[in-house]
Amino acid sequence: MTRLAGKVALVTGAGQGVGQGIAFALAAEGAAVAVAGRTKSKVDTTVGQISDRGGKALAVECDVKDADSAAACVEAVVAHFGKLNILVNNAQEVALGALNDVSDAALIAGWESGPLATFRLMKLCYPHLKGDGVIVNFGTSAAKRWDVSGYGAYAAIKEATRQLTRAAACEWARDGIRTNAILPLGDSPAMAWWMRERPEESAAFIATVPQGYVGSCEQDVGRFVATLCSDDCRYINGQSIGVDGGQAFLG
Repeated sequence: MTRLAGKVALVTGAGQGVGQGIAFALAAEGAAVAVAGRTKSKVDTTVGQISDRGGKALAVECDVKDADSAAACVEAVVAHFGKLNILVNNAQEVALGALNDVSDAALIAGWESGPLATFRLMKLCYPHLKGDGVIVNFGTSAAKRWDVSGYGAYAAIKEATRQLTRAAACEWARDGIRTNAILPLGDSPAMAWWMRERPEESAAFIATVPQGYVGSCEQDVGRFVATLCSDDCRYINGQSIGVDGGQAFLG
């Protein structure tokens, strides 16, 4: 499993959950991984686990909502590893609730941590990704529900990220950069919270997954991202891909 040998990846929000699973999977395929997150202890733990598995990793404290912090993060990664080939924009604060219940502050936090952070990091990484780069951004299947009640603000934020993804795919492909979005369903702490706090709603949702279970952050989501970042998927660009056991219909 060395499809990403010699590559350097930056994964935001990699201290836990889906981001951590992706970091593990990229490292397992031979990539050196910069593990970025707001909480240093969490990214240190992820780096320690990658090291224990024989991989290479760097912990970087980063608040993606802060432009200076994002710039410093990219600079630190390139300074340490000498290059950057893969960017995974996973970090995101979630604004949930009916429209009348979502505050301006919650919506702004979602926007700043999602589309705006993705936009900034893509541009910051662009010079380093040129020639042989891959970007993976995140959408959500919440935006594909027929009834988006309670998820409208979150879905709107994620749909903005998907449009930025498509734009980058179209504008930067000639520069040797592929850009795709995934819509994952993984057994993250956020999923555990939802299942605990909203058991009836979450159970009804999980029952609509054709494969019948919530995916593993590493084995299902992470390994797919690793494949997407490899030359096995060199002709995949500008796509939104459900990594969710078939739950979302993207047609």
